[in-house]
Amino acid sequence: MEKSDGDHDHAHVSHDELVVEGFETDTHHLKPGYFRSSFFVGSMAAMALGLWAGVAGFGYAAPILTEINNDLGPNANITWVSLSYTLTSAVFLTIIGRVSDIFGRRWVFITGAACGLVGSIIAATAQNVGALIAGSTIIGVGASFQLSYYYVMGEIVPMKYRFAGNGFLYIFCIPGSGVAPVIAQTFLNKYPSVSWRGVYYLLIGVNGLGLLCWFLFYHPPTFQMKHRNASKMEFVKNFDYIGTVLYLGGLLIFVLGLSWGGSVYPWKSGYVIGTLVAGAVGLILLGFWESFAKLKEPLIPTKYFRNKRWSAAVVVSGLGASMYYALAIVWPSMVGVLYADGNSTVNGWLSSLVGLGIIAGQVFGGMAAKYIQHYKWQCTTTLILSGIFFGTMATSTIDSKARSSAIMTLGVFFVGWAESLAITMITLSIENQQELGSAGGLAGSVRFLIVSIASTIYTVVLNNRLAITVAAEVPKAVEAAGLPASSVAAYIAALSSGDYSGIPGLTDNIEAVGAIAYKQANVDAYRTVFLTTIAFTGIAIIVSFFLPRVESVMTSQVAATLHNNSQKAELEEGKVVEESTVA
Repeated sequence: MEKSDGDHDHAHVSHDELVVEGFETDTHHLKPGYFRSSFFVGSMAAMALGLWAGVAGFGYAAPILTEINNDLGPNANITWVSLSYTLTSAVFLTIIGRVSDIFGRRWVFITGAACGLVGSIIAATAQNVGALIAGSTIIGVGASFQLSYYYVMGEIVPMKYRFAGNGFLYIFCIPGSGVAPVIAQTFLNKYPSVSWRGVYYLLIGVNGLGLLCWFLFYHPPTFQMKHRNASKMEFVKNFDYIGTVLYLGGLLIFVLGLSWGGSVYPWKSGYVIGTLVAGAVGLILLGFWESFAKLKEPLIPTKYFRNKRWSAAVVVSGLGASMYYALAIVWPSMVGVLYADGNSTVNGWLSSLVGLGIIAGQVFGGMAAKYIQHYKWQCTTTLILSGIFFGTMATSTIDSKARSSAIMTLGVFFVGWAESLAITMITLSIENQQELGSAGGLAGSVRFLIVSIASTIYTVVLNNRLAITVAAEVPKAVEAAGLPASSVAAYIAALSSGDYSGIPGLTDNIEAVGAIAYKQANVDAYRTVFLTTIAFTGIAIIVSFFLPRVESVMTSQVAATLHNNSQKAELEEGKVVEESTVA
């Protein structure tokens, strides 16, 4: 048989190159038009719509939680709308990957899309904050399926097109997160009769259409096609239930502690310390269980961590994503204090620069990667450039709105480019491509843990520095302008609310001086945050040297193909030989 570009002569493979196996077929064995078939296009549409809905489940509500709370509450538990999404969307990633590897992906991802739809309906019709939290929790569960797109896409796309496949899917993050603040504010300001519920109506539509695409078009290998004569009951009996409990409990409690700290409770609170310690102990026990227990079907095969190339790609992807999530908090806050004017639309677009910039980098990086090649060095170079731009943000001033906006956009563009390459390298470096779900899902959980820790560090640095700079600079400035010392504490307390009425001795001139001093105190605090980014980008740059050289696996081989119902029946009965064509 003639050798295709998907075949490898392992004898001539360099020790520095990847060797992967576990492919179902090669594009040369597929029917002409397979990649234009309704099954393939519809499946890609399902992933794209799922990704949109998955990121929007958080992105749409987060910027307008105060307005939502004013309508349904007020209720101090409103923060759980965001927290419940974050927690649930993180903890199921590993389980979804492992279960779908064993039992097949079709009904797993149909279930995920259904969760997104049900959660959106509950949230859209919520009459109190408790119901909204319930809806957000179910949306978060659905998002854990939807954010697993990269290995679902990876197994049906030829190896050499995985970078481009991710780049294409990232386009659908634009309406989901890139312009999420603008969409949310538009519903509030332009459609008051619909108000905040409009974002959930939109999510109902996106989730509903995505569910339809999953159901109609996504027909990957079934359990019988994966395991032939094996029994489902055998896998059910041997499933790692103890590992699953330790994983769910440990990760959930640990991330809960990170989320609580500095927001719901002070960092020194027993609630925060207790959850962090308990969660860490659970994760440590999980590590021992997975390493030493004799398991037929471990939840987390430890061999993945021994794959240095995979581990490096996971760390770089996590650090790259952490820059986005952290700056998605820091930059809008910076805009609100330093650069906002009376135009809410302009402010919304300005706050969206981080989201739009990183998506632009992800799309461009994915689409251009194949043409630029030298994938590993692309990643290192773009990380270096992003680090330079983020460090340069430390030069921001009260009057540097245009310059800071441009620098921030360039920084997130390059980190998005690097992150897009790294997340694709995760799937390319998995030695057995039939384990994309297990390894990809675990990568998603580790990635999220890195993001949570990094985002917490940025938030703590900002809050601690603000407490110092505001106390050091604002009282001195307003007292010098003539505010009585007895009124300083009341003035400082009013900075967060913006209500300065009733403060003895406060004049318009003193208020103006205090506003400038407060802005300068914020500038000094943000400077420390941006200097902190140097540590994270520095670590990412060092780890990038251990990324795999993926040139050797950029072939036409495909890990899994989509089949119509009649072909599935034949394949499950063993009537079709390996060269069977699909859809």
